[in-house]
Amino acid sequence: MQYNMAELQASRASYNLIDDSTALPNPEDETQTVLDSQELMWFHSQFEDCMEMFADMDTVAEYLGQHSGWFCRCALPMKTEPLGNNAYDLLIGRFGAFGYLVEARIGLELVPPDAEGVYRIRTVPIPNYTAPGYEVDFQSTMTLVELPPAEFCAERGIKLSECPTQITGAKWHLDLAVGVQFPKFIRSKSQSLIQKTGDTLLKNIVKQVSRRLSAKTQQDFHSTLGIPFPKQQR
Repeated sequence: MQYNMAELQASRASYNLIDDSTALPNPEDETQTVLDSQELMWFHSQFEDCMEMFADMDTVAEYLGQHSGWFCRCALPMKTEPLGNNAYDLLIGRFGAFGYLVEARIGLELVPPDAEGVYRIRTVPIPNYTAPGYEVDFQSTMTLVELPPAEFCAERGIKLSECPTQITGAKWHLDLAVGVQFPKFIRSKSQSLIQKTGDTLLKNIVKQVSRRLSAKTQQDFHSTLGIPFPKQQR
């Protein structure tokens, strides 16, 4: 997959960013770009969202705790492999700008909630794998809260007759930092341009991947439990 900034900006509502993910290439089969010996250049993104589930908090918590049954199928078309009991190896896709591409692969651990009910997702090493020229620091927190059904349905145009009696919101916050070791032909460009382009690219990737994963998780939760999921009018 090859995407430039114009394509990303033109497809903000699209999820084609990861629809044709492929396996990581074999370094022996391709000519590798010579990377600059300088330090990694870091890009940052923060993202917040709320995933609404039409059930009580205990039911939602039980579902989330059984992620081995839903995470891999909800992550599709990203390729995923379990890493132990709570972690996964995700191949997100190939992204880039200025003609330089990075294959995004990351290990994530879904940490069980602590005593205060805070869920965390964090980066973990992938056994026998070294990222080619980049590092990722993924730190996410999530809490479950009760949402007022009448207010929620009114805001989203859901008919009163279809409004659920209980709604749980999974509110989460992501802090993401990605460091890239660029080749010399990229380093020769304006540092401010590289920084702006990289931050924007990362923001768009996070937004699209996160919203897609949330939507598929919502669908899976409600269909698995046989809970009606009203169509939102706006």
